[in-house]
Amino acid sequence: MIDHVSIRTSDISKAKEFYSKALASLGYTMMMEFPEYGVAGFGADGKADLWINGKGVEDENHIAFSAKDKSAVDGFYKAGLAAGGSDNGKPGYRKEYTPGYYAAFLKDPDGHNIEVVFHDPNPSE
Repeated sequence: MIDHVSIRTSDISKAKEFYSKALASLGYTMMMEFPEYGVAGFGADGKADLWINGKGVEDENHIAFSAKDKSAVDGFYKAGLAAGGSDNGKPGYRKEYTPGYYAAFLKDPDGHNIEVVFHDPNPSE
């Protein structure tokens, strides 16, 4: 389970726009912002668990979000591409991980590897 993750960005405005659009299919919104520190928090169900920090990028980060179903994974991928992300793995089963591992991967505007996964109890493929 992920409690929270903080990732750095080179452009806080661009990152806020990307995450607002890309994570909407998961029910995420920008919940908090501290402009004086260049920080914004995103989450769902009343808890911010993804924080972006505008102090610059040092290394690529990776984060995986849980999805409630395959359509949420697909929605993330489509919305993320439209928001300026780049393909890093189209939605589909990753049987090499586990039989029901249905995921999609995008690079965000700073090149971080962002994944959304649904652990399908009844994989169709």
